[in-house]
Amino acid sequence: MKAVIQRVKHASVTVNNIKIATIQNGILLLLGVAENDSAEDISWLSKKIANLRIFNDKNGVMNKSLLEINGEAIVVSQFTLQASTKKGNRPSYLKAAKPEIAIPIYEEFVRQFEVEIGEKVQTGEFGADMKVELLNDGPVTIIIDTENKI
Repeated sequence: MKAVIQRVKHASVTVNNIKIATIQNGILLLLGVAENDSAEDISWLSKKIANLRIFNDKNGVMNKSLLEINGEAIVVSQFTLQASTKKGNRPSYLKAAKPEIAIPIYEEFVRQFEVEIGEKVQTGEFGADMKVELLNDGPVTIIIDTENKI
């Protein structure tokens, strides 16, 4: 799994001109599921992101996690994170999991992340044409790949 975590002042997801998710002060998480992702990846990544210290403390130092600030989160599936650009100019998505594999993994990640942060997590709509808006705070953007967890 690949995750792009963005610290935001606010974010929203719109599908067919209907806003389906909106948050204030938290993270917008873009998640790309690969064919070989496992329950171990879900557990490791959800715990890692929940405890990632990317929010400022009273001294302006990134020393607090989403848990500590009682922040909100939106998780959006994004298969294009699995793109390979090694050959040519057209990205290849062969590593991206097909929907029958990706959807259950994505949904389980969302459930596990909700457990980790103790809050309901808002989501995009898997496979939909989504319009994602955000005000990146910092900007702070972190990329995590479960292939590099060891």
